[in-house]
Amino acid sequence: MAAISNAEDQVSFSSSNNFSVQELVKQPIKTIPQHYVRLDHRQPVRSAPYGGRPSQMLPVIDMNQLVSGKDFDVELEKLHSTCKDWGFFQLVNHGVNSSILEKVKQEVEKFYELPLEEKMKYKIREGEAEGEGYGTMERDGGKFDWADRFFMTINPIHRRKPHLFPELPSSFRNALETYILEMQNLGKKLLCLMAKALKIDEKEMMEYFDDGMQSLRMTYYPPCPQPELVMGITPHSDSSLITIVHQLNGVDGLYVYKDGVWFPVSFLPNALVVNVGDNLEIFSNGVYRSIEHKVVPNAEKERLSVGFFINPKFDVGVGPSRSLISPQNPPLFKRVSLEQYVKGFFSQKLNVKSYLQHMRIHDNGEDNSA
Repeated sequence: MAAISNAEDQVSFSSSNNFSVQELVKQPIKTIPQHYVRLDHRQPVRSAPYGGRPSQMLPVIDMNQLVSGKDFDVELEKLHSTCKDWGFFQLVNHGVNSSILEKVKQEVEKFYELPLEEKMKYKIREGEAEGEGYGTMERDGGKFDWADRFFMTINPIHRRKPHLFPELPSSFRNALETYILEMQNLGKKLLCLMAKALKIDEKEMMEYFDDGMQSLRMTYYPPCPQPELVMGITPHSDSSLITIVHQLNGVDGLYVYKDGVWFPVSFLPNALVVNVGDNLEIFSNGVYRSIEHKVVPNAEKERLSVGFFINPKFDVGVGPSRSLISPQNPPLFKRVSLEQYVKGFFSQKLNVKSYLQHMRIHDNGEDNSA
């Protein structure tokens, strides 16, 4: 069993987010470097809630039933209640071709098999506030995630960083382009269905997000000899409207926080996991809930995942749906530009749901919206 190390020279540590955990574990390690020890998040994990398997607790939504099923109204109500009560669900029969998912898996695996100097061509650059590029993210207190990740804005296309997506190997780039189109189509269907469930005009929802800000995060979580001491990704809620997660290699590690307990998510075969982000909680004026989640690495196996994040348009800003606001249902959140929201969110260093609380209108009615 590995011990906690206090020696700062155990690794070639870089505070510029350029250190690779993947490189660290290529040789067996006897100690967990102190940069990664995260005893502040050792909250209880429930292994078998209410006598059942944990995977049974995360709701399952069938896209077939929502698109053409005879039980559409029942499934739509299930989607609505799931977004209100859980903010997280597994999506089956989602319509994304398995060959597209397999190709992305192969290309992400090939990327992480590259020599470090090749991956470092895409490194996070100094002053990059949103952390775009390849690297390991630093959190509050100088602690680092036990993960290497490659994060990029991919839409609108003119916002793609010229040294990132355009410079990827052609096979990788082509696989991602196909995958992105599938995620965009799936995300549009889901958000329009959510608008219907919320009784919002579909046009208003489309005007809010269609061709809006979208990003992609491909993450490699190396095995860790003492996973209870580290954090694959810090507990947080996403800033997005919705996030679609594809777990690439069948290794679990995602946990969601509900009713004071961390529930492990065991992905169903061929399922995608979808979660409500802070932006959708704001847009729904608090009807839907973003939920805190984290990743814990596996003791023996690597885990790879791709997260696709769908956000509003830059020119419409962030705020509650105007059709949901009335004297009887006043706005619970401020209205700000997306640029202001993104800068504020990333300034919080992924600190649980703190920025969502910052967006709330206080009891005195204070609102800093434009």
